[in-house]
Amino acid sequence: MIKKRLNIRMSGLGGQGAVTAAHVMAMAANRDGKFSISNPFFGAEKRMAPAESYCRIGIERIYDRGELVFPDVIQVFHPQVITMGKSYTMPFYSGVKEGGVVIINSDQPLLSEEDVQRLKDLNVAVFYIAATELAIEVAGTELSTNMAMIGAVAGITKCVSMEALDGALQERFGKKFVASGGTASLDEAIKKKFAKKEMLLAKNLATVKRAYEIASEWAEKNKIELRVGNPAVAA
Repeated sequence: MIKKRLNIRMSGLGGQGAVTAAHVMAMAANRDGKFSISNPFFGAEKRMAPAESYCRIGIERIYDRGELVFPDVIQVFHPQVITMGKSYTMPFYSGVKEGGVVIINSDQPLLSEEDVQRLKDLNVAVFYIAATELAIEVAGTELSTNMAMIGAVAGITKCVSMEALDGALQERFGKKFVASGGTASLDEAIKKKFAKKEMLLAKNLATVKRAYEIASEWAEKNKIELRVGNPAVAA
């Protein structure tokens, strides 16, 4: 399916970098010549509290910035979003569009039979990826879980290229970037985790690439296509 715009809702917990992930994706989309907007949504932020971010990527200018009620892609950064209902929208897949994709950070199935059937009725594909384990294996820290989630959504949708993601990561972590609140704290924690900036960039990019490969393979095997482009040209 080719769409003029892809709406991505990232549901996670405070401290997981969902806001950073949406921002990096939007920056990468701009580098690819697309239009994009990212914005966060959370309450009185604290670690392990619900946190959401939204990333809109399209081939035409985007003006809306509000809550993303009808996403094409939903990313679940932490199992507790599902198992403990830590989500601003319940059930967590509320509003997902027909033919969409749900990407869940878990090494085991989390959905009830009712949820599985509901998503099947909507022709929504579900992809599980052990993003935290992958981040620890490749980058050596769970702080890079958001990098694995970035790679997963890019691998399935191809909404941004790996080259653009590389550039966006360089821009986000390689230069002085002004953020606020919890986002700035997370950025500093990530930078302190790696002694050298070059190592930080290399490890994060390696995590993105590995998740991208895994997700691409899954999408190809299961014939999942959800891309950003001009449907008229594609037809």
